[in-house]
Amino acid sequence: MTARAEPPGGGAGDEGEGAGRDADSSAWAPLRLPTYRTLWCAQLGSNVGTWMQTVGAQWMLVHQPNAPTLTSLVQAASLLPVLFLSLPAGVLADVLDRRRLLIALSVAMAAVSTALAVLTAAGLTTPTVLIALVFLMGCGSALSGPGWQAIQPELVPRAQIPAAAALGSLNVNLARAVGPALAGVLVAATGTDVVFGINAASFLGVVAALAVWHRATAPAGGAPERMRSALSAGTRYVRNAPGVRRVLLRAALFVLPASALWGLLPVVSSQRLHQGAGGYGLLLGALGVGAIAGAVTVKRVRAALDRNVLLALSSAAFAAGSAVAALVTQPAVVALVLVMTGAGWLYALSTLNTTLQLALPSWVRARGLAVYLMVFMGGQGVGSLVWGLVANATSTRAALLAATALLLLTAASLAVWPMHARTGTFDRDVVAPWPEPMLAFDRTADDAADGPVLVEVTYEVPVERLPEFRAAMAALAVSRRRTGASHWSLYRDAEQPTTWVEAFQVPSWQEHLRQHESRLTAYDAELAARAGALSTTGPRVRHLIAPVGRAGGAGPHQAGRGGRHEGGPP
Repeated sequence: MTARAEPPGGGAGDEGEGAGRDADSSAWAPLRLPTYRTLWCAQLGSNVGTWMQTVGAQWMLVHQPNAPTLTSLVQAASLLPVLFLSLPAGVLADVLDRRRLLIALSVAMAAVSTALAVLTAAGLTTPTVLIALVFLMGCGSALSGPGWQAIQPELVPRAQIPAAAALGSLNVNLARAVGPALAGVLVAATGTDVVFGINAASFLGVVAALAVWHRATAPAGGAPERMRSALSAGTRYVRNAPGVRRVLLRAALFVLPASALWGLLPVVSSQRLHQGAGGYGLLLGALGVGAIAGAVTVKRVRAALDRNVLLALSSAAFAAGSAVAALVTQPAVVALVLVMTGAGWLYALSTLNTTLQLALPSWVRARGLAVYLMVFMGGQGVGSLVWGLVANATSTRAALLAATALLLLTAASLAVWPMHARTGTFDRDVVAPWPEPMLAFDRTADDAADGPVLVEVTYEVPVERLPEFRAAMAALAVSRRRTGASHWSLYRDAEQPTTWVEAFQVPSWQEHLRQHESRLTAYDAELAARAGALSTTGPRVRHLIAPVGRAGGAGPHQAGRGGRHEGGPP
Protein backbone atom coordinates (compact mmCIF):
# COMPACT_ATOMS: atom_id res chain seq x y z
CA MET A 1 0.00 0.00 0.00
CA THR A 2 1.07 3.56 -0.44
CA ALA A 3 0.71 6.30 2.08
CA ARG A 4 1.54 9.09 -0.29
CA ALA A 5 -1.64 9.60 -2.29
CA GLU A 6 -5.15 8.63 -1.38
CA PRO A 7 -6.51 5.91 -3.65
CA PRO A 8 -9.54 6.62 -5.80
CA GLY A 9 -11.38 4.37 -3.36
CA GLY A 10 -14.55 3.62 -5.33
CA GLY A 11 -15.43 2.24 -8.72
CA ALA A 12 -17.57 3.12 -11.62
CA GLY A 13 -19.40 -0.09 -12.26
CA ASP A 14 -22.63 -1.61 -11.02
CA GLU A 15 -21.17 -5.05 -10.63
CA GLY A 16 -20.08 -4.45 -7.03
CA GLU A 17 -21.02 -6.57 -4.07
CA GLY A 18 -23.87 -4.25 -3.13
CA ALA A 19 -25.25 -3.75 -6.61
CA GLY A 20 -28.22 -5.96 -6.06
CA ARG A 21 -29.53 -4.12 -3.04
CA ASP A 22 -30.96 -0.63 -2.62
CA ALA A 23 -28.18 1.89 -3.12
CA ASP A 24 -27.12 3.39 0.18
CA SER A 25 -25.25 6.63 -0.39
CA SER A 26 -24.45 7.39 3.25
CA ALA A 27 -20.85 8.14 4.11
CA TRP A 28 -20.30 4.75 5.80
CA ALA A 29 -22.34 2.55 3.45
CA PRO A 30 -19.38 0.72 1.81
CA LEU A 31 -18.18 -0.49 5.21
CA ARG A 32 -21.42 -2.46 5.57
CA LEU A 33 -20.22 -4.71 2.73
CA PRO A 34 -18.11 -7.51 4.30
CA THR A 35 -15.48 -7.84 1.58
CA TYR A 36 -14.93 -4.11 1.26
CA ARG A 37 -14.70 -3.81 5.05
CA THR A 38 -12.11 -6.59 5.32
CA LEU A 39 -9.89 -5.17 2.59
CA TRP A 40 -10.31 -1.64 3.95
CA CYS A 41 -9.12 -2.74 7.40
CA ALA A 42 -6.17 -4.60 5.88
CA GLN A 43 -5.25 -1.52 3.89
CA LEU A 44 -5.46 0.60 7.05
CA GLY A 45 -2.97 -1.65 8.80
CA SER A 46 -0.61 -1.52 5.84
CA ASN A 47 -0.88 2.26 5.55
CA VAL A 48 -0.09 2.65 9.26
CA GLY A 49 3.01 0.51 8.71
CA THR A 50 4.03 2.53 5.66
CA TRP A 51 3.75 5.84 7.51
CA MET A 52 5.75 4.39 10.38
CA GLN A 53 8.47 3.34 7.95
CA THR A 54 8.47 6.81 6.34
CA VAL A 55 9.01 8.54 9.69
CA GLY A 56 11.74 6.06 10.65
CA ALA A 57 13.54 6.38 7.32
CA GLN A 58 13.43 10.18 7.25
CA TRP A 59 14.50 10.47 10.87
CA MET A 60 17.54 8.29 10.24
CA LEU A 61 18.73 10.98 7.79
CA VAL A 62 17.55 14.22 9.36
CA HIS A 63 20.86 14.80 11.20
CA GLN A 64 23.05 13.89 8.23
CA PRO A 65 24.89 16.52 6.16
CA ASN A 66 22.66 17.80 3.34
CA ALA A 67 19.60 16.72 5.35
CA PRO A 68 17.05 18.58 3.15
CA THR A 69 18.20 16.67 0.08
CA LEU A 70 18.46 13.30 1.84
CA THR A 71 15.06 13.46 3.55
CA SER A 72 13.47 14.54 0.27
CA LEU A 73 15.23 11.64 -1.44
CA VAL A 74 13.42 9.20 0.85
CA GLN A 75 10.08 10.43 -0.42
CA ALA A 76 11.32 10.69 -4.00
CA ALA A 77 12.69 7.13 -3.91
CA SER A 78 9.31 5.78 -2.79
CA LEU A 79 7.35 7.68 -5.44
CA LEU A 80 9.51 8.02 -8.56
CA PRO A 81 9.03 4.36 -9.62
CA VAL A 82 5.45 5.34 -10.43
CA LEU A 83 6.72 7.32 -13.39
CA PHE A 84 8.02 4.28 -15.26
CA LEU A 85 6.09 1.38 -13.69
CA SER A 86 2.56 2.65 -13.14
CA LEU A 87 1.32 2.42 -16.73
CA PRO A 88 2.73 -1.10 -17.33
CA ALA A 89 1.24 -2.01 -13.95
CA GLY A 90 -2.14 -0.75 -15.14
CA VAL A 91 -1.87 -2.97 -18.20
CA LEU A 92 -1.00 -5.96 -15.98
CA ALA A 93 -3.98 -5.22 -13.76
CA ASP A 94 -6.30 -5.12 -16.77
CA VAL A 95 -5.04 -8.33 -18.41
CA LEU A 96 -4.05 -10.53 -15.43
CA ASP A 97 -5.85 -11.82 -12.35
CA ARG A 98 -5.70 -8.77 -10.08
CA ARG A 99 -6.11 -10.70 -6.85
CA ARG A 100 -3.14 -12.99 -7.51
CA LEU A 101 -1.05 -10.08 -8.73
CA LEU A 102 -1.70 -8.12 -5.53
CA ILE A 103 -0.91 -11.10 -3.31
CA ALA A 104 2.43 -11.67 -5.04
CA LEU A 105 3.41 -8.01 -4.80
CA SER A 106 2.40 -7.77 -1.13
CA VAL A 107 4.60 -10.78 -0.31
CA ALA A 108 7.51 -9.17 -2.19
CA MET A 109 7.13 -5.87 -0.30
CA ALA A 110 6.98 -7.74 3.01
CA ALA A 111 10.30 -9.39 2.10
CA VAL A 112 11.96 -6.05 1.28
CA SER A 113 10.68 -4.49 4.52
CA THR A 114 12.01 -7.47 6.47
CA ALA A 115 15.43 -7.04 4.86
CA LEU A 116 15.42 -3.35 5.83
CA ALA A 117 14.56 -4.23 9.46
CA VAL A 118 17.28 -6.90 9.66
CA LEU A 119 19.98 -4.71 8.12
CA THR A 120 19.05 -1.79 10.39
CA ALA A 121 19.18 -4.00 13.50
CA ALA A 122 22.65 -5.15 12.41
CA GLY A 123 23.81 -1.55 11.93
CA LEU A 124 24.35 -2.00 8.19
CA THR A 125 21.79 0.49 6.87
CA THR A 126 23.76 3.38 5.36
CA PRO A 127 21.92 6.25 3.64
CA THR A 128 22.60 4.57 0.29
CA VAL A 129 21.23 1.21 1.46
CA LEU A 130 18.20 2.89 3.02
CA ILE A 131 17.29 4.84 -0.10
CA ALA A 132 17.86 1.78 -2.32
CA LEU A 133 15.49 -0.39 -0.26
CA VAL A 134 12.90 2.39 -0.07
CA PHE A 135 13.16 2.58 -3.86
CA LEU A 136 12.42 -1.16 -4.12
CA MET A 137 9.41 -0.65 -1.86
CA GLY A 138 8.33 2.16 -4.15
CA CYS A 139 8.55 -0.21 -7.12
CA GLY A 140 6.24 -2.64 -5.34
CA SER A 141 3.77 0.14 -4.54
CA ALA A 142 3.86 1.39 -8.13
CA LEU A 143 3.14 -2.09 -9.48
CA SER A 144 0.31 -2.77 -7.03
CA GLY A 145 -1.36 0.65 -7.05
CA PRO A 146 -3.45 0.37 -10.26
CA GLY A 147 -4.51 -3.18 -9.45
CA TRP A 148 -5.60 -2.22 -5.95
CA GLN A 149 -7.69 0.65 -7.30
CA ALA A 150 -9.18 -1.43 -10.11
CA ILE A 151 -10.67 -4.05 -7.76
CA GLN A 152 -12.76 -1.43 -5.97
CA PRO A 153 -15.65 -1.53 -8.51
CA GLU A 154 -16.11 -5.20 -7.66
CA LEU A 155 -16.74 -4.23 -4.04
CA VAL A 156 -19.22 -1.33 -4.14
CA PRO A 157 -22.11 -0.25 -6.42
CA ARG A 158 -21.95 2.92 -8.47
CA ALA A 159 -24.15 4.91 -6.06
CA GLN A 160 -21.52 4.46 -3.35
CA ILE A 161 -18.57 5.75 -5.39
CA PRO A 162 -18.29 9.13 -3.59
CA ALA A 163 -18.59 7.44 -0.17
CA ALA A 164 -15.98 4.82 -1.10
CA ALA A 165 -13.62 7.52 -2.41
CA ALA A 166 -13.97 9.44 0.86
CA LEU A 167 -13.40 6.26 2.87
CA GLY A 168 -10.28 5.50 0.84
CA SER A 169 -8.97 8.95 1.70
CA LEU A 170 -10.04 8.54 5.32
CA ASN A 171 -8.09 5.27 5.44
CA VAL A 172 -4.80 6.87 4.42
CA ASN A 173 -5.30 9.91 6.62
CA LEU A 174 -6.31 7.90 9.65
CA ALA A 175 -3.06 6.02 9.13
CA ARG A 176 -1.27 9.37 8.74
CA ALA A 177 -2.67 10.50 12.10
CA VAL A 178 -1.77 7.28 13.94
CA GLY A 179 1.34 5.96 12.17
CA PRO A 180 3.72 8.93 12.54
CA ALA A 181 2.87 9.52 16.20
CA LEU A 182 3.31 5.82 16.98
CA ALA A 183 6.55 5.73 14.99
CA GLY A 184 7.91 8.76 16.85
CA VAL A 185 7.35 7.04 20.20
CA LEU A 186 8.86 3.73 19.01
CA VAL A 187 11.89 5.34 17.35
CA ALA A 188 12.67 7.19 20.58
CA ALA A 189 12.07 4.13 22.78
CA THR A 190 13.40 1.23 20.71
CA GLY A 191 14.87 2.18 17.34
CA THR A 192 14.01 2.33 13.68
CA ASP A 193 14.50 -1.41 13.14
CA VAL A 194 11.33 -2.13 15.16
CA VAL A 195 9.36 0.34 13.05
CA PHE A 196 10.58 -1.32 9.86
CA GLY A 197 9.65 -4.74 11.22
CA ILE A 198 6.11 -3.60 12.00
CA ASN A 199 5.75 -2.37 8.41
CA ALA A 200 6.85 -5.79 7.12
CA ALA A 201 4.23 -7.51 9.26
CA SER A 202 1.51 -5.12 8.06
CA PHE A 203 1.75 -6.50 4.52
CA LEU A 204 0.85 -9.95 5.78
CA GLY A 205 -2.57 -8.64 6.78
CA VAL A 206 -3.14 -7.54 3.19
CA VAL A 207 -2.10 -10.97 1.92
CA ALA A 208 -4.54 -12.66 4.31
CA ALA A 209 -7.44 -10.39 3.32
CA LEU A 210 -6.84 -10.97 -0.39
CA ALA A 211 -6.43 -14.72 0.13
CA VAL A 212 -9.89 -15.11 1.69
CA TRP A 213 -11.61 -12.92 -0.89
CA HIS A 214 -13.48 -14.84 -3.58
CA ARG A 215 -14.15 -12.57 -6.53
CA ALA A 216 -17.84 -12.37 -7.34
CA THR A 217 -17.32 -11.34 -10.94
CA ALA A 218 -15.65 -13.32 -13.68
CA PRO A 219 -13.11 -11.75 -15.97
CA ALA A 220 -14.46 -10.35 -19.22
CA GLY A 221 -14.80 -12.79 -22.07
CA GLY A 222 -12.88 -12.76 -25.30
CA ALA A 223 -9.22 -13.14 -26.07
CA PRO A 224 -6.95 -11.41 -23.54
CA GLU A 225 -5.24 -8.26 -24.73
CA ARG A 226 -1.55 -8.35 -25.47
CA MET A 227 0.66 -6.05 -23.42
CA ARG A 228 1.67 -3.80 -26.28
CA SER A 229 -1.82 -3.32 -27.70
CA ALA A 230 -3.29 -2.86 -24.22
CA LEU A 231 -0.71 -0.19 -23.44
CA SER A 232 -1.48 1.63 -26.69
CA ALA A 233 -5.22 1.41 -26.07
CA GLY A 234 -4.86 2.88 -22.58
CA THR A 235 -2.73 5.83 -23.64
CA ARG A 236 -5.00 6.42 -26.65
CA TYR A 237 -8.02 6.59 -24.37
CA VAL A 238 -6.44 9.16 -22.05
CA ARG A 239 -5.33 11.32 -24.99
CA ASN A 240 -8.90 11.41 -26.31
CA ALA A 241 -10.74 11.94 -23.01
CA PRO A 242 -10.77 15.72 -22.36
CA GLY A 243 -12.30 15.36 -18.90
CA VAL A 244 -9.64 12.86 -17.81
CA ARG A 245 -6.87 15.06 -19.19
CA ARG A 246 -8.16 18.03 -17.20
CA VAL A 247 -8.21 15.96 -13.97
CA LEU A 248 -4.57 15.04 -14.66
CA LEU A 249 -3.65 18.69 -15.24
CA ARG A 250 -5.29 19.82 -12.00
CA ALA A 251 -3.57 16.99 -10.10
CA ALA A 252 -0.14 18.00 -11.45
CA LEU A 253 -0.64 21.70 -10.74
CA PHE A 254 -1.61 20.93 -7.15
CA VAL A 255 0.85 18.22 -6.17
CA LEU A 256 4.07 19.71 -7.56
CA PRO A 257 4.12 22.71 -5.19
CA ALA A 258 2.34 20.82 -2.39
CA SER A 259 5.14 18.23 -2.32
CA ALA A 260 7.48 20.83 -0.80
CA LEU A 261 5.77 20.61 2.60
CA TRP A 262 5.76 16.81 2.60
CA GLY A 263 9.44 16.60 1.64
CA LEU A 264 10.77 19.34 3.93
CA LEU A 265 8.62 18.88 7.05
CA PRO A 266 11.24 16.63 8.75
CA VAL A 267 13.84 19.40 8.36
CA VAL A 268 11.38 22.04 9.56
CA SER A 269 10.59 19.93 12.61
CA SER A 270 14.24 19.27 13.49
CA GLN A 271 16.05 22.48 12.52
CA ARG A 272 13.41 25.22 12.81
CA LEU A 273 11.11 23.88 15.53
CA HIS A 274 13.81 21.87 17.37
CA GLN A 275 11.59 18.82 17.77
CA GLY A 276 12.62 15.20 18.11
CA ALA A 277 11.15 12.18 16.34
CA GLY A 278 8.04 12.36 18.53
CA GLY A 279 7.47 16.01 17.63
CA TYR A 280 7.81 15.26 13.92
CA GLY A 281 5.33 12.42 14.30
CA LEU A 282 2.86 14.81 15.96
CA LEU A 283 3.18 17.32 13.10
CA LEU A 284 2.40 14.59 10.58
CA GLY A 285 -0.40 13.49 12.89
CA ALA A 286 -1.85 17.02 12.76
CA LEU A 287 -2.04 16.75 8.98
CA GLY A 288 -3.74 13.38 9.39
CA VAL A 289 -6.25 14.70 11.93
CA GLY A 290 -7.16 17.51 9.54
CA ALA A 291 -7.61 15.04 6.72
CA ILE A 292 -9.85 12.88 8.90
CA ALA A 293 -11.98 15.93 9.68
CA GLY A 294 -12.08 16.61 5.95
CA ALA A 295 -13.20 13.07 5.17
CA VAL A 296 -16.04 13.34 7.69
CA THR A 297 -17.25 16.67 6.28
CA VAL A 298 -16.42 16.31 2.60
CA LYS A 299 -19.90 15.16 1.58
CA ARG A 300 -21.54 18.28 3.01
CA VAL A 301 -18.82 20.56 1.71
CA ARG A 302 -19.00 19.05 -1.77
CA ALA A 303 -22.77 19.55 -1.80
CA ALA A 304 -22.39 23.22 -0.85
CA LEU A 305 -19.46 24.20 -3.10
CA ASP A 306 -18.63 23.87 -6.77
CA ARG A 307 -15.69 21.51 -7.23
CA ASN A 308 -13.56 24.25 -8.79
CA VAL A 309 -14.14 26.45 -5.76
CA LEU A 310 -13.30 23.52 -3.52
CA LEU A 311 -10.02 22.90 -5.37
CA ALA A 312 -9.11 26.58 -5.10
CA LEU A 313 -9.77 26.59 -1.35
CA SER A 314 -7.74 23.39 -0.98
CA SER A 315 -4.74 24.95 -2.73
CA ALA A 316 -5.05 28.04 -0.51
CA ALA A 317 -5.17 25.87 2.62
CA PHE A 318 -2.02 24.04 1.60
CA ALA A 319 -0.37 27.37 0.77
CA ALA A 320 -1.17 28.53 4.32
CA GLY A 321 0.45 25.41 5.78
CA SER A 322 3.58 25.88 3.69
CA ALA A 323 3.85 29.55 4.65
CA VAL A 324 3.45 28.85 8.37
CA ALA A 325 6.06 26.08 8.22
CA ALA A 326 8.43 28.61 6.63
CA LEU A 327 7.80 31.56 8.95
CA VAL A 328 6.52 30.40 12.35
CA THR A 329 8.72 28.83 15.03
CA GLN A 330 6.05 27.89 17.61
CA PRO A 331 5.28 24.16 17.21
CA ALA A 332 1.73 24.48 18.59
CA VAL A 333 0.83 27.17 16.04
CA VAL A 334 2.34 25.17 13.18
CA ALA A 335 0.44 22.05 14.25
CA LEU A 336 -2.84 23.97 14.48
CA VAL A 337 -2.49 25.33 10.93
CA LEU A 338 -1.45 21.91 9.64
CA VAL A 339 -4.82 20.54 10.75
CA MET A 340 -6.48 22.95 8.30
CA THR A 341 -3.86 22.03 5.68
CA GLY A 342 -4.66 18.35 6.07
CA ALA A 343 -8.34 19.07 5.45
CA GLY A 344 -7.41 20.93 2.27
CA TRP A 345 -5.34 17.95 1.11
CA LEU A 346 -8.31 15.65 1.64
CA TYR A 347 -10.77 17.91 -0.16
CA ALA A 348 -8.46 18.24 -3.19
CA LEU A 349 -7.73 14.54 -3.49
CA SER A 350 -11.31 13.46 -2.87
CA THR A 351 -12.52 15.82 -5.60
CA LEU A 352 -9.94 14.60 -8.11
CA ASN A 353 -10.39 10.92 -7.25
CA THR A 354 -14.19 10.90 -7.36
CA THR A 355 -14.28 12.78 -10.66
CA LEU A 356 -11.77 10.42 -12.22
CA GLN A 357 -13.55 7.27 -11.07
CA LEU A 358 -16.85 8.47 -12.52
CA ALA A 359 -15.17 9.41 -15.80
CA LEU A 360 -13.45 6.06 -16.51
CA PRO A 361 -15.24 3.06 -18.06
CA SER A 362 -14.49 -0.36 -16.66
CA TRP A 363 -12.45 -1.69 -19.61
CA VAL A 364 -9.69 0.90 -19.20
CA ARG A 365 -10.05 1.72 -15.51
CA ALA A 366 -6.74 0.33 -14.26
CA ARG A 367 -4.82 1.97 -17.10
CA GLY A 368 -6.54 5.32 -16.54
CA LEU A 369 -5.83 5.12 -12.82
CA ALA A 370 -2.23 4.21 -13.60
CA VAL A 371 -1.79 7.42 -15.57
CA TYR A 372 -3.34 9.34 -12.68
CA LEU A 373 -0.93 7.72 -10.24
CA MET A 374 1.96 8.54 -12.58
CA VAL A 375 0.96 12.20 -12.54
CA PHE A 376 0.07 12.51 -8.87
CA MET A 377 2.54 10.26 -7.10
CA GLY A 378 5.26 10.72 -9.70
CA GLY A 379 4.74 14.47 -9.47
CA GLN A 380 5.03 14.28 -5.70
CA GLY A 381 8.26 12.32 -6.02
CA VAL A 382 9.80 14.70 -8.56
CA GLY A 383 8.58 17.69 -6.59
CA SER A 384 10.04 16.40 -3.34
CA LEU A 385 13.43 15.89 -4.97
CA VAL A 386 13.40 19.32 -6.63
CA TRP A 387 12.30 21.13 -3.47
CA GLY A 388 14.98 19.33 -1.47
CA LEU A 389 17.63 20.50 -3.92
CA VAL A 390 16.22 24.04 -3.86
CA ALA A 391 16.25 24.07 -0.05
CA ASN A 392 19.82 22.76 0.00
CA ALA A 393 20.96 25.45 -2.44
CA THR A 394 19.07 28.30 -0.77
CA SER A 395 17.20 27.57 2.47
CA THR A 396 14.22 25.56 3.69
CA ARG A 397 12.36 28.82 4.30
CA ALA A 398 12.94 30.09 0.75
CA ALA A 399 11.81 26.80 -0.78
CA LEU A 400 8.59 26.72 1.24
CA LEU A 401 7.78 30.35 0.42
CA ALA A 402 8.30 29.65 -3.29
CA ALA A 403 5.95 26.67 -3.01
CA THR A 404 3.41 28.90 -1.25
CA ALA A 405 3.43 31.33 -4.17
CA LEU A 406 2.99 28.51 -6.69
CA LEU A 407 0.04 27.07 -4.72
CA LEU A 408 -1.69 30.44 -4.83
CA LEU A 409 -1.07 30.57 -8.59
CA THR A 410 -2.54 27.06 -8.82
CA ALA A 411 -5.73 28.30 -7.16
CA ALA A 412 -5.89 31.28 -9.53
CA SER A 413 -5.35 29.05 -12.59
CA LEU A 414 -8.76 27.45 -12.04
CA ALA A 415 -10.24 30.52 -13.69
CA VAL A 416 -8.39 29.55 -16.89
CA TRP A 417 -8.30 25.72 -16.65
CA PRO A 418 -11.30 24.66 -14.55
CA MET A 419 -12.54 21.13 -14.14
CA HIS A 420 -15.06 20.46 -16.92
CA ALA A 421 -18.59 20.73 -15.58
CA ARG A 422 -19.81 17.49 -17.26
CA THR A 423 -16.81 15.29 -16.39
CA GLY A 424 -18.06 12.28 -14.48
CA THR A 425 -21.70 12.81 -15.46
CA PHE A 426 -21.75 10.72 -18.66
CA ASP A 427 -22.96 7.14 -18.62
CA ARG A 428 -19.75 5.07 -18.60
CA ASP A 429 -21.41 1.66 -18.22
CA VAL A 430 -20.07 -0.63 -20.95
CA VAL A 431 -22.74 -1.73 -23.41
CA ALA A 432 -22.69 -3.93 -26.51
CA PRO A 433 -25.18 -2.28 -28.89
CA TRP A 434 -23.54 -3.63 -32.05
CA PRO A 435 -23.55 -7.23 -33.26
CA GLU A 436 -20.21 -8.79 -34.07
CA PRO A 437 -19.29 -8.05 -37.70
CA MET A 438 -19.41 -11.07 -39.98
CA LEU A 439 -16.44 -12.30 -41.99
CA ALA A 440 -16.73 -14.14 -45.28
CA PHE A 441 -13.33 -15.83 -44.79
CA ASP A 442 -11.32 -17.34 -41.93
CA ARG A 443 -9.30 -15.01 -39.79
CA THR A 444 -6.65 -15.86 -37.20
CA ALA A 445 -7.17 -14.47 -33.71
CA ASP A 446 -3.45 -13.97 -33.25
CA ASP A 447 -2.78 -10.25 -32.80
CA ALA A 448 0.79 -10.72 -33.99
CA ALA A 449 -0.48 -11.71 -37.44
CA ASP A 450 -3.54 -9.45 -37.37
CA GLY A 451 -3.15 -6.40 -39.59
CA PRO A 452 -5.01 -3.09 -39.51
CA VAL A 453 -8.73 -2.78 -40.22
CA LEU A 454 -10.26 0.14 -42.09
CA VAL A 455 -13.92 0.82 -41.33
CA GLU A 456 -15.94 3.01 -43.71
CA VAL A 457 -19.37 4.32 -42.69
CA THR A 458 -21.42 6.08 -45.37
CA TYR A 459 -24.12 8.62 -44.50
CA GLU A 460 -26.68 10.44 -46.70
CA VAL A 461 -27.12 13.88 -45.17
CA PRO A 462 -29.44 16.60 -46.57
CA VAL A 463 -27.87 20.03 -46.92
CA GLU A 464 -30.04 21.54 -44.19
CA ARG A 465 -28.70 19.02 -41.64
CA LEU A 466 -25.01 19.60 -42.42
CA PRO A 467 -24.13 21.90 -39.48
CA GLU A 468 -25.69 19.49 -37.00
CA PHE A 469 -24.05 16.53 -38.74
CA ARG A 470 -20.58 18.11 -38.68
CA ALA A 471 -20.92 18.80 -34.95
CA ALA A 472 -22.11 15.24 -34.29
CA MET A 473 -19.20 13.78 -36.25
CA ALA A 474 -16.66 15.91 -34.36
CA ALA A 475 -17.87 14.35 -31.09
CA LEU A 476 -18.00 10.88 -32.66
CA ALA A 477 -14.40 11.21 -33.89
CA VAL A 478 -13.17 11.57 -30.31
CA SER A 479 -15.25 8.53 -29.30
CA ARG A 480 -13.79 6.40 -32.13
CA ARG A 481 -10.23 7.28 -31.10
CA ARG A 482 -11.02 6.73 -27.44
CA THR A 483 -12.29 3.20 -28.05
CA GLY A 484 -9.56 2.05 -30.43
CA ALA A 485 -9.19 4.00 -33.68
CA SER A 486 -5.66 5.07 -34.51
CA HIS A 487 -6.75 7.29 -37.43
CA TRP A 488 -10.05 9.00 -38.24
CA SER A 489 -11.20 11.09 -41.22
CA LEU A 490 -14.42 12.42 -42.71
CA TYR A 491 -14.86 12.74 -46.50
CA ARG A 492 -17.50 14.23 -48.78
CA ASP A 493 -18.30 12.58 -52.10
CA ALA A 494 -17.25 14.94 -54.92
CA GLU A 495 -20.03 13.65 -57.22
CA GLN A 496 -22.78 13.18 -54.61
CA PRO A 497 -22.53 16.16 -52.19
CA THR A 498 -25.10 14.64 -49.82
CA THR A 499 -22.91 11.55 -49.36
CA TRP A 500 -20.40 11.58 -46.52
CA VAL A 501 -17.93 8.81 -45.65
CA GLU A 502 -16.46 8.36 -42.21
CA ALA A 503 -13.22 6.33 -42.31
CA PHE A 504 -11.33 5.14 -39.27
CA GLN A 505 -8.53 2.63 -38.87
CA VAL A 506 -8.18 0.20 -35.98
CA PRO A 507 -4.80 -1.53 -35.40
CA SER A 508 -6.19 -5.07 -35.64
CA TRP A 509 -9.34 -7.15 -36.10
CA GLN A 510 -9.20 -8.14 -32.44
CA GLU A 511 -9.09 -4.49 -31.47
CA HIS A 512 -12.17 -3.82 -33.59
CA LEU A 513 -13.98 -6.75 -31.98
CA ARG A 514 -13.21 -5.22 -28.60
CA GLN A 515 -14.89 -2.03 -29.80
CA HIS A 516 -18.01 -4.09 -30.40
CA GLU A 517 -17.84 -6.28 -27.30
CA SER A 518 -16.27 -4.47 -24.38
CA ARG A 519 -15.25 -0.86 -25.01
CA LEU A 520 -18.37 1.04 -25.99
CA THR A 521 -20.08 2.88 -23.17
CA ALA A 522 -23.68 4.07 -23.28
CA TYR A 523 -22.37 7.56 -24.00
CA ASP A 524 -20.30 6.35 -26.97
CA ALA A 525 -23.32 4.49 -28.34
CA GLU A 526 -25.40 7.65 -27.96
CA LEU A 527 -22.87 9.67 -30.00
CA ALA A 528 -22.97 7.09 -32.83
CA ALA A 529 -26.77 7.00 -32.79
CA ARG A 530 -26.95 10.79 -32.89
CA ALA A 531 -24.82 10.93 -36.03
CA GLY A 532 -26.67 8.03 -37.67
CA ALA A 533 -30.07 9.66 -37.04
CA LEU A 534 -29.09 12.58 -39.27
CA SER A 535 -28.69 10.27 -42.29
CA THR A 536 -31.76 9.79 -44.48
CA THR A 537 -30.76 6.16 -44.92
CA GLY A 538 -29.25 3.78 -42.41
CA PRO A 539 -25.45 4.14 -42.25
CA ARG A 540 -23.75 1.73 -44.67
CA VAL A 541 -20.69 0.07 -43.16
CA ARG A 542 -17.76 -1.60 -44.91
CA HIS A 543 -14.80 -3.34 -43.24
CA LEU A 544 -11.52 -3.46 -45.17
CA ILE A 545 -8.95 -5.86 -43.72
CA ALA A 546 -5.25 -6.07 -44.52
CA PRO A 547 -4.25 -9.62 -45.55
CA VAL A 548 -2.67 -11.75 -42.81
CA GLY A 549 1.09 -11.35 -42.77
CA ARG A 550 1.02 -8.02 -44.61
CA ALA A 551 0.77 -5.10 -42.25
CA GLY A 552 0.57 -2.67 -45.14
CA GLY A 553 0.72 1.06 -44.63
CA ALA A 554 -0.09 2.88 -41.44
CA GLY A 555 -2.40 5.43 -43.00
CA PRO A 556 -6.20 5.38 -42.95
CA HIS A 557 -6.45 4.53 -46.65
CA GLN A 558 -4.91 1.05 -46.40
CA ALA A 559 -7.36 -1.33 -48.07
CA GLY A 560 -7.75 -5.05 -48.17
CA ARG A 561 -10.40 -7.71 -48.33
CA GLY A 562 -13.65 -6.87 -46.68
CA GLY A 563 -17.38 -6.88 -46.82
CA ARG A 564 -20.28 -4.49 -46.77
CA HIS A 565 -23.57 -4.42 -44.92
CA GLU A 566 -26.24 -1.77 -44.77
CA GLY A 567 -28.15 -0.18 -41.94
CA GLY A 568 -25.91 -1.57 -39.22
CA PRO A 569 -23.26 -0.24 -36.89
CA PRO A 570 -19.51 -0.52 -37.44
